[in-house]
Amino acid sequence: MREKIEKASHIVIFTHMAPDGDAMGSSLALYHYVIDRFAVRPSQSDCKTANAVRPQAEPAVRQVTVIVPNAFPAFLGWMPGADQIRVYEKEREACDKLIAEADLFICTDFNDPKRIGPMGEKMLANPCPKILIDHHLNPVDFADEVHSEPEASSSCEIVYKELRNEGVKELTTDIATCIYTGLMTDTGNFSYNSARCELYEIVADLVRAGVEKEKVYDAVFNQYSTDRVRLTGYALYRKMRIYPEYHLALITLDANELDRFHYQPGDCEGLVNMPLQIADVCYSVCMREERAKPGTPKSRIRISFRSQGDRPVNIWASEVFHGGGHMNASGGELFGTIDQAVRLFEQTYSKYLKK
Repeated sequence: MREKIEKASHIVIFTHMAPDGDAMGSSLALYHYVIDRFAVRPSQSDCKTANAVRPQAEPAVRQVTVIVPNAFPAFLGWMPGADQIRVYEKEREACDKLIAEADLFICTDFNDPKRIGPMGEKMLANPCPKILIDHHLNPVDFADEVHSEPEASSSCEIVYKELRNEGVKELTTDIATCIYTGLMTDTGNFSYNSARCELYEIVADLVRAGVEKEKVYDAVFNQYSTDRVRLTGYALYRKMRIYPEYHLALITLDANELDRFHYQPGDCEGLVNMPLQIADVCYSVCMREERAKPGTPKSRIRISFRSQGDRPVNIWASEVFHGGGHMNASGGELFGTIDQAVRLFEQTYSKYLKK
């Protein structure tokens, strides 16, 4: 990886649609690594982050940019370097130019170019080298160099290991904070996919590098808007169904309901985990409607799956809802209505879940 970065002059780092903590953490950790290690600058000439990391006495010879397909949640906007991220939906023309001129792509936390929306085709059209760092099953064969560990807790865990492999002996606090955010959020604050001793050895190393765990937790989980808290209460009280025979809970939210609570990206983050607090619930599914965009005939139903113990949900997500993920934490989607998604859910759950 280091050799490819050293040869590159214009680097673009991608992560997936609806970026979460692991997507943001893995891409921003690599962003800071490239800036700090290789004396590069971001694509925006007035970047304060680059100056804070390494003041430049000479004109920079390289550029690095993180591009996300759509807006990331406001509760992740505090992360070091987040103010320099380019959002494709808002800056399509400028981002297309950056993608076309890039001579190295680094892809984090997704296993298929489709996960970055229209940028996927643009990326594939550029023949430059591509590095993939991801922890999801069955990555599509599109990258020249693949760092794939499905057993890892998060893509941030893989980034940590790769930076150590690249000879980074001391992590900056910015890099460590980004990595820790991904570890924390992709394990539900270390409540699933987090049983390996190695993970906590990494956490200890990140704390030594300056991570303030309590502040990160507070920034992610204790800065919700009033509307988000009210939406959560509404979803649990009005929209949660229980299927006791299969220890299963379902929450559905259509676009009108989301509008009622002034929904912002990330407002449903973690909602799917809450029914698992019920004593006899071992599976939880949350469905959220995204309205059809102009030129698109159907709405997109975003579906999150969670489970506990030896009760997998990833096969169900993959075979029925065109998604996948980890055994206890997966995602999927359906183009249509909430009612259609619920019908498919009810027709299939008995095939994939344990009583």
